[in-house]
Amino acid sequence: MQKKSMLDLHRVDVEQYKTVEKIPVAVVLDDVRSEMNVGSVFRTADAFVIKQIALCGITGKPPSHEIHKTALGAEDSVAWSYHKTALEAVEQLREQGYKICSIEQVHGSISLEQFPIERDKKYALVFGNEVKGVNQAVVDASDCCIEIPQFGTKHSLNIACSAAITMWHFFNTLNEKK
Repeated sequence: MQKKSMLDLHRVDVEQYKTVEKIPVAVVLDDVRSEMNVGSVFRTADAFVIKQIALCGITGKPPSHEIHKTALGAEDSVAWSYHKTALEAVEQLREQGYKICSIEQVHGSISLEQFPIERDKKYALVFGNEVKGVNQAVVDASDCCIEIPQFGTKHSLNIACSAAITMWHFFNTLNEKK
């Protein structure tokens, strides 16, 4: 087997990417401390054609050398906005018709693989701070909470990993229903 070249991958440039149909998913980053995590989320959002990212609170925002190191330019292709708080962001997204889904371990959460993703709905996926998780006020304002099942000794995943798993699941599910 031979590795694929950039030509074999048929990637679009940033301007073409902006015209590509996106899946009806927004990502909200609630006080994410690490700009490298932010960059990873941008890169994954680009890969799975996520509609937009809301950067909130202390979450870093472009332009940033640290974000660029992991985003590799995806901060230029994925639409993003900044909000003082994640609560402000989810309120705006709700007004735009998004169902607010915090990715958090709470009593009454829905396991990711059991969450019913519907093609005619828009989803805002909220990911929280590396230590404290999603702010409780945002959890309270959410329509639901989704939990990624885990079976090892640790109780959580890195935010970039959680976001990648969740975005892939939404992308894959929405595309298989076409």
